[in-house]
Amino acid sequence: MLEGKAVVEDTDMPARMQAAATSAASRALDLFDVDDCRAIAGHIKTEFDRRYGVGWQCVVGASFGCFFTHSSGTFIYFSLERLTFLLFKAAPVAFATSCDSSAVS
Repeated sequence: MLEGKAVVEDTDMPARMQAAATSAASRALDLFDVDDCRAIAGHIKTEFDRRYGVGWQCVVGASFGCFFTHSSGTFIYFSLERLTFLLFKAAPVAFATSCDSSAVS
């Protein structure tokens, strides 16, 4: 395991889920090269999909920007070693279930 401790920058996750996120990141860093951010993110996403249901998104890198909508209680942004991690469960999107064909021109 890595010696570094995760530093949580922002979150709305319950404490137990936060611990699961930082532990998953630590395990991923043990399994993959630190430069393989895609594999690290994929590992964390897969673990959270399996543990908490599908729909999780994970971004890992040294520098990135983002804009997203997430389900309440499923967001964490933290640093570990030299990488930053963003993990969240996507918010459901409401789609129209019917279409009024008389309104289409």
